[in-house]
Amino acid sequence: MVGVTPPGLLNMTAAKISLKDGHSRGIMFSAGACTIVIAQTYIGVLFARYLSNHQDVVVILQRVAFVLFVLITIYFLLLAKKDPAKKNVDFKVKSKKSRYFQGVLLSALNVFPIPYQAYMSITLASFGWMDFEQTSILSYVAGAVSGSFVMFYIYIFFFDKIKNKSITSQKSMNYLIGTVTGVISIITLFHIIGDL
Repeated sequence: MVGVTPPGLLNMTAAKISLKDGHSRGIMFSAGACTIVIAQTYIGVLFARYLSNHQDVVVILQRVAFVLFVLITIYFLLLAKKDPAKKNVDFKVKSKKSRYFQGVLLSALNVFPIPYQAYMSITLASFGWMDFEQTSILSYVAGAVSGSFVMFYIYIFFFDKIKNKSITSQKSMNYLIGTVTGVISIITLFHIIGDL
């Protein structure tokens, strides 16, 4: 649920479909997106299991992630301040099946959930809240998918109330993303220093 909370392509598209074509088509889009989230989360957890057995790879990836997070933080806090011109993307889709497959397609194009889920499952495993047995993996996948669907559902039904608020502006989102990645950068730096 946390990974889908910030406004992004999938949840904003679900909200727009709901506003334009009705809640049922927004839900069908969300169901399609969640179908792909199942596979992405499973792949991410399998990748995390591999990483947990190869600590030398984790150390290298941790340093690469630190550099990437610093660059992303700099970009969102310093460079990406302006609100872009609004683009009006209009999909002429009428059937519920088409909305389902549109959700599948857009979710499949978004590959960022795989490393995110790998990171989250490694973090949960480090706290002892998860192991990499099949039951634990399937439970985590079910939780990630249901959490994603709940957040899509919230966007579908409550987007109309917040769409004109300043919190949904691109500038506010840039600052939010920059702040989150900055905090992650600091935490990652402490882990790197602690491992030296």
